[in-house]
Amino acid sequence: MKNIEEIKTMVREKYAAIARQSKQQNKTSCCGSGSCSSEVYNIMTEDYSSLSGYVPNADLGLGCGLPTEFARIKPGDTVVDLGSGAGNDCFVARQETGSTGMVVGVDFTPEMVEKAKDNASKLGFDNVSFIQGDIEQLPLNENFADVVVSNCVLNLVPDKGKAYKEVFRILKPGGHFSISDVVLEGNIPDRLRQQAELYAGCVSGAVTKSEYLSTIQNAGFTHVDVQKYRAIVIPDDILSNYLSKEELAQYREGVFGIFSMTLSGVKPN
Repeated sequence: MKNIEEIKTMVREKYAAIARQSKQQNKTSCCGSGSCSSEVYNIMTEDYSSLSGYVPNADLGLGCGLPTEFARIKPGDTVVDLGSGAGNDCFVARQETGSTGMVVGVDFTPEMVEKAKDNASKLGFDNVSFIQGDIEQLPLNENFADVVVSNCVLNLVPDKGKAYKEVFRILKPGGHFSISDVVLEGNIPDRLRQQAELYAGCVSGAVTKSEYLSTIQNAGFTHVDVQKYRAIVIPDDILSNYLSKEELAQYREGVFGIFSMTLSGVKPN
C-alpha cells in the first residue's frame, strides 16, 4: 500500500507525462494512462462537442462525464474547476458565465497549468485563470465560488473527505457543485484496484457509491442529487490482465462493476 505522498507523486508524474502527450495518445488510452486496449477509443470519456464554448484543443479526453452540462452556471458566476487539465471545462464554463463572470482552474500538475494558460492566452480570455494547487488544501479563500465543477479528478485524491470539505469551504452559502467521478459497486478484486497505471487512469482511487455519497453528506452538503449514472465498460483485454476467469465471469454478470457518476450538492445558506 502506497502512502499519501507516494500516491500524489505518482499522480503528478503521470499527469505531467499526459500533458506532454498528443491529444490522440490520450484519447486512445484509459484516462490517458497508456495504450492499454485495442478494443476501445476511450473507456471513460464522454463527447463534449455539443456543448457551447467547447475548445477541442483543450480536451485531452481524460474525463468520465460532462459536469458543466449539469452545473447550472449563470452569467456573472464565479466558477472553480478542480483538476482543470488543459482547460476544457473552464472554457465551457466561461461560455456560461460570460464576460462578467470569472473562471479559475486548479490543477496539481505544473505542466497542465502551463498548457491551460497557453490555451487561454491563444483564445484571448482575460477572465479565465489557472493556478497550481492541491485539492486537499486549495489556494482559494472561503466563500469564493458560486459553482465548483470537476471531471474525474476527486477519485484520484487520497483523502476525499478533506477534498469535499475544501469544496464546501470555497463555495459561497447557497453555492453548489457539479462533479463527475468514478465509483465502484460490489467487491472489486484488489488486483484490479491497486495497479498504479489504473490509479492514474481513474480506477484504483475510486470508492464505492455509498461511501462517496456519505463523504459528501459528511462534508455538510445538502440536496445531493445524482444527475447521471452509467456503467464503464472495460474490455476483456484489460480485465484479463487482472482477473481470473471466474472473476471475469462475475464482472460480466454484474456482481461488481465500475461506474461514472455525475452528481450535485448545495452548501446551505
